[in-house]
Amino acid sequence: MHVQHVLAALALTSVITAAPLADQKRAATFSGPKQFSVAQSPPKSPGKKIAGPIALAQALGKYSKLGLKPSAAVKAAAAKAAATDDGTVSANPEQYDQAYLESVSIGGQTLNLDFDTGSSDLWVFSSELPTSEQAGHDIYTPGSSAKKLNGETWSISYGDGSSASGDVYTDTVDVGGTTVTTQAVELASTISAEFQQDQSDGLLGLAFSSINTVTPDQQKTFFTNAESSLDSPLFAVDLKKGEPGTYDFGFIDDSKHTGDITYTAVDNSQGFWGFTSSGYKVGDGAMTSADINSIADTGTSLLLLPDNVVGDYYGAVNGAENSEADGGYVFPCTATLPDLALQIEGYSAVVPGSFFNYAPASGSGSCFGGLQSSGGVGINIFGDVFLKSQFVVFSDASGGPQLGFAAKDL
Repeated sequence: MHVQHVLAALALTSVITAAPLADQKRAATFSGPKQFSVAQSPPKSPGKKIAGPIALAQALGKYSKLGLKPSAAVKAAAAKAAATDDGTVSANPEQYDQAYLESVSIGGQTLNLDFDTGSSDLWVFSSELPTSEQAGHDIYTPGSSAKKLNGETWSISYGDGSSASGDVYTDTVDVGGTTVTTQAVELASTISAEFQQDQSDGLLGLAFSSINTVTPDQQKTFFTNAESSLDSPLFAVDLKKGEPGTYDFGFIDDSKHTGDITYTAVDNSQGFWGFTSSGYKVGDGAMTSADINSIADTGTSLLLLPDNVVGDYYGAVNGAENSEADGGYVFPCTATLPDLALQIEGYSAVVPGSFFNYAPASGSGSCFGGLQSSGGVGINIFGDVFLKSQFVVFSDASGGPQLGFAAKDL
């Protein structure tokens, strides 16, 4: 479907009604259009971004249960960066990527959330937080359409020290004009300083519901509640460098990619959009065969790959070094960065070298790399540095979940 048809669809409003808590099945009733699009919006503080060491600590810490964890050097560099101002660095949006957000209405209240394919909770900054921890965020307050799920709680904690927890309500959640009623909404009543620094007002998880953290009754994600009523059980992600992108639910807009879409099977046994890349190529070099088991995660900024891949890449960058002070690879900001191609089935997904200039580093004239080591534990993270270079389809079709990748105009 092309853009003009999307705009026509957005002029209508759809309603999806989730089943009661005890027997939610994907049997939602639906009326209205069966596809919708969500445009990202700029961050609340343009010209700022999270410092490289903090972004790396967050990326590794998020997957601590899978064995990834920040090293002592990464933790020390992140702590030092956090102690400097507010843990952000000055960033020209034309040069350095930004944390673009998506507008979501919950109970008629608008919040700017991070759409995160690496988690499965819809949690928000709420009126249950101390006033001092609400600063800089739009806050959700349960209203007349909200219903508390008595006895239900949620909690997330990552290896970088970030954590949040609270209670659970159901409410009407509107994303792009499409509404799920009785959607589980997790209210933060406690939250760590790491999350308080984020520019988002919470997360909308788009991984599989099997890793939702609500107990004792695990809840379904917004996409799980909506997908059976969409034209196609998928969402397509068109993230961009230096400008907001889009999420399209229920359809693929073929005007957003330039070649065929190559699909690969997803391993969702851990609840994530897991897949395998079969090789890599630095610059004009030869393709090297390698099984790179990975997770596609829109909620992670960096691209985390095995040590040998990262070493080969920065070996081709003059002046690059693995910096103890920064906890990761840095290079002169004026360095020429080679492209990196990652093989997925028969498709070579190319990330332009310019995408790897993530942000200023601690040393004068040095920059922190958007490609860093995953720590050699066998799981790698394809975050936004990679995803912004591709048109990506997240499909949960009956034949089994798949990821689709295609080239696009950059």
